[in-house]
Amino acid sequence: MPSTELQKESSPRLVKLSYVLAPIAIIFAAILVLIIVSMLAPKPAKKPVLVKAPLVEVQNLEKQQVTFTVLSQGSIVPRTQTNLVSEVSGQIVNVSEKFKVGGYFRKGEQLLAIDDINYQVALVQAQSRLQTSQANLIEEQARGQQAREEWLLSGQSIDSAPVMALRKPQLQKAQADLKAAQADLTQAKIKLTRTKILAPYDAMLKEKKVDIGQYVSIGSMLATTFAIDYAEARLPIKHRDVVFLSLPKINQKNHASSAVDLSLSVGGKTSHWSSTLTRYEGVVDATSRVHYVIAQIDDPYAILTENTQSELRIGSFVNATITGKTVDDVLAIPRSAVHGANTIYLVDDKNALHIEKVNILRSDEQFVYSHDQFSDGLRLVVTRLATPVAGMNLRIDGEQQSVAPVLTESKDDSDQAQGSK
Repeated sequence: MPSTELQKESSPRLVKLSYVLAPIAIIFAAILVLIIVSMLAPKPAKKPVLVKAPLVEVQNLEKQQVTFTVLSQGSIVPRTQTNLVSEVSGQIVNVSEKFKVGGYFRKGEQLLAIDDINYQVALVQAQSRLQTSQANLIEEQARGQQAREEWLLSGQSIDSAPVMALRKPQLQKAQADLKAAQADLTQAKIKLTRTKILAPYDAMLKEKKVDIGQYVSIGSMLATTFAIDYAEARLPIKHRDVVFLSLPKINQKNHASSAVDLSLSVGGKTSHWSSTLTRYEGVVDATSRVHYVIAQIDDPYAILTENTQSELRIGSFVNATITGKTVDDVLAIPRSAVHGANTIYLVDDKNALHIEKVNILRSDEQFVYSHDQFSDGLRLVVTRLATPVAGMNLRIDGEQQSVAPVLTESKDDSDQAQGSK
């Protein structure tokens, strides 16, 4: 009887345990079946896939003769500027019709006139004093001759005669008075001529200080003029560009200087003027550390010659293109082919990439110039590369090249293999 009761109590526990273990066993069995099936499944076939090297454009490295140009900017300044100052005093009684800012005067042409009545009187007085001095000299010469003859009548030699007996001091005084009178006359004439203010050279009036009726004294400022036979452009040059220019040495004449093209754009129209470098200032600016060279422009206002070019006014700000020296055996590398500061990409006859650094002689907006020598067969890569690696294979645009196949799993076979699973 007791054993029967124990069997009745244990049977429900077995039933509960079977409910728990059965799902777990099923899961483990399914996993085992999947592992066996995946191991027995056939592997996907591999097909050759073509891997193409980067396509680039190249150009040959050829040394050539290069004429360098240097760009600059500067202002047009007069070669000579003068402040006209009165050397006499008086009232201004005459003013030229052209005595206004921008007026043009030929050399020696009168700008204005100062009342000269006082200086005419002074001239007459100086002439009178001169005539008096001349008369006194003639009189004293006659007296001296008479004294000489009287001394000889005494029977004595001239050498033993006293100075006063021959009236030599009186003669010297008369001669000195004559020279002083001549100097006074010369001074009176000069002062009279200075009442007429004349242009010292072919000039243009820059600033007007006085006008008719105004009284001026000695030292009064009358006007400011500047020469127009030629003007100058003061151009700053960087220190590294100086060696590429043909500059005359200090006080050197007849030197073949660099040609300069000056340009100015106004209202959408660009005008050009030809000039040359005539000198350089010989010092380095302490603030900007640049050199200054001077370009000369003849007849900037097109007045003195039969010149059809446009006016180049004083004070204009111009662009300058300076033709520098010509250098042989130079590589001109397009700036787009230079990476970083001085790195270029080259490709050899086997289409392998070489990464090289160049020594830069000079550079501009379009090219980088170098004297470096590279091996024959190397060509310059002008195409940008995303991830360049030395020795990597490249394809050259315009050239045929065999491409090595690489075995890899194709997408279709991979899909079939996943489907078979």
